[in-house]
Amino acid sequence: MQHLDLQVIEQALAWSRAGQEVWLCTVLATFGSSPREPGSLLAARRDGAHIGSLSGGCVEEDFLERLQGGAFDCTVTTLRYGDPSGPQGSRIALPCGGILKVLIERLPADSATCAHLESLRATLQGQRHLLRCVDLRNGGLQLREDDGLGPRVVESADGQAVEIRVGPAARLIIAGISPVSVVCAQFALALGFEVIVCDPREEAHAGFGVPGIEVRQELPSLFIAADGCHTATAVVALTHDPRIDDLAMIEAVRTPAFYIGVMGSQRTSAARAERLRRSGGLSEAEIARLQMPIGLALGSKTPAEIALAVMADVVRVYRGRPRDAL
Repeated sequence: MQHLDLQVIEQALAWSRAGQEVWLCTVLATFGSSPREPGSLLAARRDGAHIGSLSGGCVEEDFLERLQGGAFDCTVTTLRYGDPSGPQGSRIALPCGGILKVLIERLPADSATCAHLESLRATLQGQRHLLRCVDLRNGGLQLREDDGLGPRVVESADGQAVEIRVGPAARLIIAGISPVSVVCAQFALALGFEVIVCDPREEAHAGFGVPGIEVRQELPSLFIAADGCHTATAVVALTHDPRIDDLAMIEAVRTPAFYIGVMGSQRTSAARAERLRRSGGLSEAEIARLQMPIGLALGSKTPAEIALAVMADVVRVYRGRPRDAL
């Protein structure tokens, strides 16, 4: 899931704790082209305050207009946007020509809602995988442990229930600050990743100013070793400094991170692999997990081009696409 979805749940929880009703919207299905994938979230209050996204604009505007007009008083509602044959949401034609099915839940400001949102937040922060089961007849909610495998959203055959998989929000750990790190952090934020940058060098931090990310003045290997990675984490080392990069790789292969890569030429990567075998004690299987050289082979030269190649490769692996399918 995207880091934006974690922000949605955190804000919904804050509103609920403040005694405010929350309307939680989830994309259930998309048909044809659509801006956001199933499972994407938006939370709103009756006054129109909201966070998150369903479509990138038109759907949100229609939903918020209806909400402020007193609609969606039911515990649970489903809408189909972009469907000319549907009675609800049909007045909105998506620019991309697709159809969007949205679940809208009215969550009261009570202890049960807070407990439910707290569980979702913990899941998005990487503690576990959950299956969120919603009864479409009465809004009943259940949370069950899940293995994280399978489609994000599954509707029952009778159309009376839906199961939504909730897992850790995508995280990118950038080991070391460099010109490539700056652009990589910017790309990752735009792609919906939670971004954490680790570098122990005080002088390196002076020139790093990307808003919206967590910057830590410590060795990335220490942060990684302290449970910094979960199954939706990518680790990229971008300094050319083996004191930072190598230690980060040694710790990262001990975690469930889905992507581990380090910057360098073919020659540098071969030398690093030998060094990690000899001094780091890494096995052949552990070294095989490392993307060396990092990124797609785009012929990149500038920091922006290298960062593009890195993030394109991270997204490729995150989406389960083999390199030869591109």
